[in-house]
Amino acid sequence: MDLLMENTPTNDELCIVLERLIKNWETEVVEFKEAGKDYDKNKIGQYFSAISNEANLKSLQHGWLVFGVRNKDKAIVGSEYRNSKGLDTLKQEISVGTTGGISFIEIYEVYPCVGGEKKRVILFQIPAATTAIPTGWYDHFYGRNGESLGALSVEELDRIRGQEKKDWSKQIIPEAELKHLDKNAIWLARENYKKKMNKSYISEEVDGMTDEQFLSKLKLMINGKITNAAM
Repeated sequence: MDLLMENTPTNDELCIVLERLIKNWETEVVEFKEAGKDYDKNKIGQYFSAISNEANLKSLQHGWLVFGVRNKDKAIVGSEYRNSKGLDTLKQEISVGTTGGISFIEIYEVYPCVGGEKKRVILFQIPAATTAIPTGWYDHFYGRNGESLGALSVEELDRIRGQEKKDWSKQIIPEAELKHLDKNAIWLARENYKKKMNKSYISEEVDGMTDEQFLSKLKLMINGKITNAAM
């Protein structure tokens, strides 16, 4: 159900995403609405908060709000909710009320063919809450209990807020090896380190180290593995 964001997906690709959402949907990270010509923006914000938080708790990158699909039987009925320009405006409108001003990753209009007739369905791609920061809608935090929308429980709030923020620079690159690093860059790092420390005994120590020992000392290698910072 992930979309490659480098390229704009085709209608056929979006139809496949929609089909998978209907067949393999997870109650708490996907919500289906008929949403004919209009839908309460405040309700959209509440679902945005809830789906964003639930996606975080399930270690997913995003969740979905789908307009034009009847919830009870997942029948594709189509939606006339806003035009393309109106959907672009909605992104900004939602960001006004969310924690950190986040909004939809993307809003897709997809046109599946049902009974020989094209139906308009809208896929709102909602980002998971940021690590340790629950997503609120006007300072209220929402969650899901099955298909029900309600306040995020205290336990779930604590789980999100208690998450450890990962330091990207310290994360390991599994396929990287010492041979992939520029020898001149390592030499320059040694010289800069010696100059910064400005101690003769430290300079001697650094000169006596292998590249792996030196990089490990600077935490650019951890347990013999290359980190993002080293690259």
